[in-house]
Amino acid sequence: MNVETLSRIQFAMTIMFHYLFPPLSIGLGVLMVFMEGTYLRTGDRQYHAMTKFWSRIFAANFAMGVATGIVMEFQFGTNWANYARYVGDVFGSALAAEGIFAFFLESGFLAVLVFGWDRVSPKMHFFATCMVSLGSIFSAIWIIVANSWMQTPAGHMIDPVQNRAVITDFWALVFNPSSMIRLFHTLMAAFILGSFFVMSITAFYVLRNRHLDFAKKSFTIALVFGTICSLVMMFSGDLQAREVGFHQPVKLAAFEGVFKTEPGPTGMYLFGWPNTTNETVAGLKVPYLLTFLMYRDFKTPISGLDRFQPEDRPPVKIPFLTYHLMIGLGGFFVAVTLLASFLLWRGTLFQTRWLMWVFVFAVLGAYAANQAGWVSAEVGRQPFVVYPKVVQRADGNFDMIGGMRTVDGLSNRKVVVADQVLASIVLFTLVYVLLFAVFVFVLNTKIQHGPDEPKQPAPEGGTGRGGGTGFLDAAATLVDRQGQTLASNENENRTEGSH
Repeated sequence: MNVETLSRIQFAMTIMFHYLFPPLSIGLGVLMVFMEGTYLRTGDRQYHAMTKFWSRIFAANFAMGVATGIVMEFQFGTNWANYARYVGDVFGSALAAEGIFAFFLESGFLAVLVFGWDRVSPKMHFFATCMVSLGSIFSAIWIIVANSWMQTPAGHMIDPVQNRAVITDFWALVFNPSSMIRLFHTLMAAFILGSFFVMSITAFYVLRNRHLDFAKKSFTIALVFGTICSLVMMFSGDLQAREVGFHQPVKLAAFEGVFKTEPGPTGMYLFGWPNTTNETVAGLKVPYLLTFLMYRDFKTPISGLDRFQPEDRPPVKIPFLTYHLMIGLGGFFVAVTLLASFLLWRGTLFQTRWLMWVFVFAVLGAYAANQAGWVSAEVGRQPFVVYPKVVQRADGNFDMIGGMRTVDGLSNRKVVVADQVLASIVLFTLVYVLLFAVFVFVLNTKIQHGPDEPKQPAPEGGTGRGGGTGFLDAAATLVDRQGQTLASNENENRTEGSH
């Protein structure tokens, strides 16, 4: 394979592995805010233990996200130097904002979240939890802004001398045509993943009859949140698909397998298998549906791949399959959460063992949906790394003007050769396998240990640390290895001394 193919494989591998972790941080962070807020509102110590348990998993996941995210930024300078020069001003501002407003906020308050349970007040700790969650969301904002600019560039000009993008309107760059819609869609997907992650672990506890109060309360919070987000995702998905259809019509054609423009309304495949040789799709097609979803009528045809030059068309098979996988999983999330919500209302949810087993493994579907969404979006914009301006001619065909093709974003081929990239792929694979094994081991250890038992708060007036009645009360109830209190040991010593 050539350098371009290997470099694209390397970047896809590293970003897909990295993207296992940020969505969980976003979704789990919001759920922890709900849990700790419920503790402050109700005083139920189970919610205190609940937040503490999930914060440990959050910290391990956050560490993996940081370690795997650094690699991607180095690739811009090694494998994609021409691309880095072309978008340096744009990406530099977005990544700098991500570091200042998101990463520092999240990582700074993470120490308070993890280690500050007995060192700060409950309200201060809740504030730290909110800041960690907000930091993870801010991180998504700036990364989505940078990526959306590559899909629908705005707020810039091309320097004719240096042939690089220069920012002319920062806020036009931030609010480019696809950024807010893509951000909304991405956050909903992360919230769904966080919900299904919590439901997976707590459903396992219910099936094993362990930590039942913790499990049922955690599951209920995640189920309510996950149900709402799954329903909202249908609205978000519709917005996202229409945005793609208006600004990247060739990508929509690849998503839906529209090889040739039909004279009338276009149907939509619920599932299928595209044959790129014969330019056909074998599957179940609903007539008129795609036209209605895109244009809200039953007469406007969808522009097919034949309206674009062959060199401007993306591959079809991968975007088609991943796009429909994402949609299918989204429908599954709606169905399973609505069913669980109904059974929760009936009071029979936690006795329905087969559904609990479904939730144990449904988290894999949430991970797959997040991955499939990114694959379809990124492969669907090929062969461009920065999307060009799309102009429709009078005859109905489209021209692609400007932008940057993926092949032009590579580093100097005399400096970065195929053997080097292949060797780095092999090494990255080994390191990532080891990292993932460690993460699974740590995660399994925390799950098997389970949450701490809820503890009653320290008595009023006690300091909880040095001196005062709180220290004396704690000392009076300390238990030695034989199960005896220090007070009882003291009495025994006095009795022995009298003899």
